[in-house]
Amino acid sequence: MSKDYHVVPNPEGGWDVKREGAERASNHYDTKIPAMERGRDLAEKSDGELVEHKKDGTIRDSDSHGNDPNPPKDRVP
Repeated sequence: MSKDYHVVPNPEGGWDVKREGAERASNHYDTKIPAMERGRDLAEKSDGELVEHKKDGTIRDSDSHGNDPNPPKDRVP
């Protein structure tokens, strides 16, 4: 099972933190900031990825924690 967490808008208001593939939210918050903080904590503990969604449900950003399968490549001048 995936260790990725998504911060998504709740249709009834507020923001939910959901594990990828889950039907129910792990946590619910009135505002996005505490939802992002909780999602980041969960993603870090599981070495997963945190996926941030916009209010319309589309993906805004993602952040890997742990073993990134595509780490950035350092450029040496």
